[in-house]
Parts: sequence; C-alpha cells; structure tokens
Amino acid sequence: MAAAKAGARGTAGKQCILADIGGERAKVAVLISGSGTNMAAILYASRTPDCPYQVVLVASNNPDAAGLALAAEEDIATFALPHKGMSRADHDTAMDAAIRASGAGFVALAGYMRILTEDFVRGWEGRMVNIHPSLLPLYKGLHTHARAIEAGDSHGGCSVHLVTPELDDGPVLGQIPVAILPGDDAETLAARVLFAEHQLYPRCLAALVSQDRNPEWLLQQVRTRALSQPEAEETVSHGMACFGIKGAKKFAYLSTNHHGDGRISLLVKISGADEQAMLIDQDERRYYRPAYFGDGWIAIRLDLGDTDWESIGDWLARSWRSVAPRKLTALMDAADQF
Repeated sequence: MAAAKAGARGTAGKQCILADIGGERAKVAVLISGSGTNMAAILYASRTPDCPYQVVLVASNNPDAAGLALAAEEDIATFALPHKGMSRADHDTAMDAAIRASGAGFVALAGYMRILTEDFVRGWEGRMVNIHPSLLPLYKGLHTHARAIEAGDSHGGCSVHLVTPELDDGPVLGQIPVAILPGDDAETLAARVLFAEHQLYPRCLAALVSQDRNPEWLLQQVRTRALSQPEAEETVSHGMACFGIKGAKKFAYLSTNHHGDGRISLLVKISGADEQAMLIDQDERRYYRPAYFGDGWIAIRLDLGDTDWESIGDWLARSWRSVAPRKLTALMDAADQF
C-alpha cells in the first residue's frame, strides 16, 4: 500500500480560483489504473474559474500508474493499493475508505480497470460516473472501436454515464459522436475518440455535481413527488411553481430566489408556530419562516447539496394530507388497511 498527500506548492493560486467561483466546490475522487489522460482532463478543467468541482484524490489499484505521478506533481493527494492477493470485496472496501477519508462526494472512474462490487457501487449511487468509448447502449464492454468499424457504423464515439451494478448500463449523461473515416482501424479511431473523451468528461462531471443546486433539476424532483399525490396539479402562484389538489387548496410551493433571497426552497404546510420554531431551532441553515406565508408553513432549503429526497417526499405527502378533502384521505386510509 502506498499513499501520498498533496503538498503546499501552488496553494495560493488554488485559493484564488476558489474565490473566483464564489464558494466551496464539490470534491471529486478519480480512480485510474494507467496513464490517466481522462483524469488529467478532469483535473485541468477543475483549474478554470467557473468549474464547480475540485479533485481531492487520485487513487489506483496500480502503484506504478503514470497518472499517480502526474497527480502528485500537481499537488493532488494520491492513494495506491495493489489488488493482487486481495479479495475483490476487501480491495473495494479499502478503496472506499480512502475515498471517503479524502472528503470526496463524487467518484469519477477514468480508466479504472476493475469490476466493482455491487456494495461499492450502491454506496456511491448517483454520485459515481464512468466514461465508455462507444455510443451507449452500443458496444458495452471491450473492443468497442473494432466492433463499430466491423458493423459498418458511420460514427463511433464516447459516453459518460452513471455507474450501476450492471456493466456500462447506467443512465447516460452525455455523448459525443466521432466520425469513422475510410481506412480507420481500431487504433486510429481510438485516438480521435480520446480527444472527444477529454472534452466530454469534465463537462458531464461539472453538470452532475451542480445538479442539486440547479433550479430546473430541483423543480423536477419536487414535481415528481408532488404530482404523485392523488388529484394533485401544478400551477403558478405568486411567481412560484405551486402544487395543489384539483379544486382545493395548495399544499406546496417551490421558491426560487423569491424576493431576491438567493435560496431555493420547498414550502410546505405544518401544524403551526410551535413546530415552525422547533424546526428552525433544530437546523436554522435548512429551515426558515417563509415571508408572507405565516406560522402554518415552513421553508426547507433544497440548494444545500445534501437534500434527503425521501424526507422531502414525506413532507409533501404530509402537507398534501393537511389540505386534502376528507373523501380523499378516507379513501387512502381505507387502502392502507389492505
């Protein structure tokens, strides 16, 4: 086992970059097994002023991976643990521990030549990405360029996708097609696809780490859960997306920088002033009293980067029930008995 921690070289420049983007960036660990060219693309993109992530760790199952040396020279912490002689589960557990110790909230696989255990993948569900050298769902697995050429395709390409337990099967976050030229072989096509990979990966990673502060994405998460309630509908009120029961009262609002407060929040019904005060006292960063809504509502911040969406679903269901006509709640209560 080998571990190296980033030194102080270049610290002042990095602090200036953080100041330029106005706050803390998402922390990313990159896993590699070889030269780490995609790792380098991710790393150097992170040095631009508007990049929403920073690389805090480069880890590998190969202590001799060239990418580790590059990362160390760029003052990025590194970790290496050979997998030989270890069970897959034990190796994944050790890698996971190193990633979490680095403070990373996201993992980018960049030429990491290990099949990961389901437990490892589940532990980073929705927060681990990979790049694959084909236009998924085409040509999962190996020899993608040769297979595209043999099939007579007009284009090869690359895809960035979320990692799921099934190989190369997660939701695709972005793709770039690359033309297959006359006379191409797998090697020449691969060289051009690599250019596309270096463009695509940092952009998709940046979009992923930013989505939980993206108003449109947050609205879609709320919409999906709110409209799952019986007879719910979406309208606009007071300049906000709001959700109510058809022909009845509203039970939720999405406040996006309302009155210039700079916050994205879900407003739901509660029991009254005592509960409102208790919630704010419990976590004043997350909960606050929404202006003009009174004591019967609470605002829940959604733009903090750590939203528990199961809890948000529960809040919406409770708020819906507080305004639902008795005939609807009676039907639901009856259904719950079976």
